[in-house]
Amino acid sequence: MKVPFLQISLPAEESLSEEPIEKTLSVWELVSSGGPGGILIMTVLFILSIIAVYIFIERWGAIKRANKMDLNFMNNIKENVMNGRLDSALAQCQSENTPAARMIAKGVSRIGKPLKDISTAIENTGKLEVSLLEKNLPSLATIAGAAPMIGFLGTVIGMILAFHEMAAAGGQIDIEMLAEGIYTAMTTTVAGLAVGIIAYLGYNILVSKVNQSIYNMEVRATEFLDLLNEPV
Repeated sequence: MKVPFLQISLPAEESLSEEPIEKTLSVWELVSSGGPGGILIMTVLFILSIIAVYIFIERWGAIKRANKMDLNFMNNIKENVMNGRLDSALAQCQSENTPAARMIAKGVSRIGKPLKDISTAIENTGKLEVSLLEKNLPSLATIAGAAPMIGFLGTVIGMILAFHEMAAAGGQIDIEMLAEGIYTAMTTTVAGLAVGIIAYLGYNILVSKVNQSIYNMEVRATEFLDLLNEPV
């Protein structure tokens, strides 16, 4: 008796030809898979990243405004001082509204006193202006150093939880469970390093801009003191 051709089953062949389906995770799944502790760590890192970006943008704009000055500023100051128009010189300094202009304004207001007193007044004003330019930079440096450590803390907590689950499973090592716990824990380290690197780069960029501002302030102060030392 012949077996009908239609009775041949094909599911076995289909199962042999099936390819393994790759498992992908979204960002939210990576964040939430760490449990309440992982979510807390990632939330802290997210807040720190927002603060770091805000400080960088705010300080960048402030330092950029501080470095803007009319190229003829010192020439006009020299002309007004040499002609005895101190009020005009002070008005011009106030119109500029920059750290260097405020330093020169302090020097102009001290004209008539000993040169040493004028130099000291300008120097003290310069120190105050530098402290204003460096506002929030220590906070940015703190974020750059703390973010990687916070991320590593999340990783350590995640690893402890992963091994605790393995111990609670009765000593049966589940490679899949261990691997899942490890990559979940490593997510916080990656996030912490990313925030730390961004904050570190931003901090160094701002420090270089502040140093440029300090140089410009020193140049203007030196030009003003040289003006006072010129023979009448």
